[in-house]
Amino acid sequence: MIFSELITLKELKEDPFFREHMLWDMQPQELMSPRCLKEGDKLVYKGSIKGYIPYIDTTGKKPLLFIMRHTEMDYGETIARIDEIPEEMLIEAVNENKDKICFGMCPINEKIKQWLKKELGIL
Repeated sequence: MIFSELITLKELKEDPFFREHMLWDMQPQELMSPRCLKEGDKLVYKGSIKGYIPYIDTTGKKPLLFIMRHTEMDYGETIARIDEIPEEMLIEAVNENKDKICFGMCPINEKIKQWLKKELGIL
């Protein structure tokens, strides 16, 4: 892990780089799918994923909002935890996206996307 501890919402707000490189609509299935597939006799490479991906972790007692950094070389690590978001919003998003959960990662919904954008000063 490059980051020794998780970044806070306050720190995300202070650095415009995060805001500029958020991948707002990345789905966990897309993130976790193989980057290279064999189709017939040839290998087909998918495009790289590079940026910051908000997701809801559903593996604990309650859902938590995190930000993952994903590099062009397919390295990913969770770098931020957002504690300021109301738990009800997370529960609503998990219920809305139950069929999209992959390896305990749930995509955010539009309501959380708008909340995060407002908090980060994007709106």
